[in-house]
Amino acid sequence: MTLLFWTCWFGVVAFKDVAGMPLACYFAYMANIQVKNIPEKLHNRLRRYAKEQDCTLGEIVLEAIEREVARREWHKRFSGRPPTELGSSAAELLEQERRQRDSDLS
Repeated sequence: MTLLFWTCWFGVVAFKDVAGMPLACYFAYMANIQVKNIPEKLHNRLRRYAKEQDCTLGEIVLEAIEREVARREWHKRFSGRPPTELGSSAAELLEQERRQRDSDLS
């Protein structure tokens, strides 16, 4: 296996090369995170899920971290907004819409 390196404006890029075909591209400035003390049951669940999704455990963990950070950013952005007064509870409004839909379909 050969590693090829190019320097560009955003850093060094490394390509793993096998028989002239690049397999992957890695940006040299990417950070690494190590997670310790994962309960065995959770680790086994994650490994099974990664296998079912046909991807690596690292990809599963990275996706989960991205999703959680996005969820917290969304919550932070919207938690400061004033509440919206609907006049009725959401459950009542939903029930009204369902009744209307059912009568329209009849």
